[in-house]
Amino acid sequence: MKMKKQLKIILMLAKMKLSRSMAFRFSFFSVFFVDGSLFLIQILMFQTIYAQTDTIGGWDQPQMLLFIGTFSLLNAVNMVLYFFGVITIPEKIKTGQMDLYITKPIHPLFHLSFENIDMGSVPLAAASIGIIIYAVSLMGIPVTAGKILGYIFLVLLMQVLYYDIEVILRTFPFFFIQTTSIERLEGELLTLCMKIPGTLFKGLFKVMFYLLLPYGIMSTIPTQFFTGVLSPMGFIYAVAVVVGFTAFTIAFFRFGLKHYKSASS
Repeated sequence: MKMKKQLKIILMLAKMKLSRSMAFRFSFFSVFFVDGSLFLIQILMFQTIYAQTDTIGGWDQPQMLLFIGTFSLLNAVNMVLYFFGVITIPEKIKTGQMDLYITKPIHPLFHLSFENIDMGSVPLAAASIGIIIYAVSLMGIPVTAGKILGYIFLVLLMQVLYYDIEVILRTFPFFFIQTTSIERLEGELLTLCMKIPGTLFKGLFKVMFYLLLPYGIMSTIPTQFFTGVLSPMGFIYAVAVVVGFTAFTIAFFRFGLKHYKSASS
């Protein structure tokens, strides 16, 4: 019943946001054009590279297209569902607006995360799915129901991980006044991991992008699964990382709320 209630709230917030967005149609579609352009540039860049070589670190062009399409889909869903809500957390902490969320009968993190649902990236999500389908068609490998379901499960799992990391990095303002450098670092690391499959990282970079800030597994793991190169231990590791990060995200946000200096205090 609780989950059903939360889904109804998300749907209501989405309808309200869509109504407001359609009043400014240019702004509504600008997100798609900007993200779509960056997505297209990345594809063209790899097409240029693969015109000179067959593989990059053992990844051929169809695998890389699947990798890019998967990361683009994760990013698009992120932009639609929770990005524009989560990024407001630091400002609401600093200005005392968090008081309004604490006093409402909805969990503060849930409300903050989904209050700014934006449908502008839905076309980008559709384009990403198109790239994924095209990449799979180029591979010429058998596509089974188990492979599709497993891939979808891992993509959903990585979507949760994407959310977890975003929330963790924006919970630090409960304890520190200035955190813009952390957000800039997040942007640079995400840009890097959208271009390089996680399997290409070695040494300290492997520790960084597979454990501390596991952006490196978000698109790599689903792609490896679909192409049949993901080991059982790799699958278990991915699940364990997401479970661990989700538990830490919930605990860390609660800890932050306990240390929140209310505007009325």
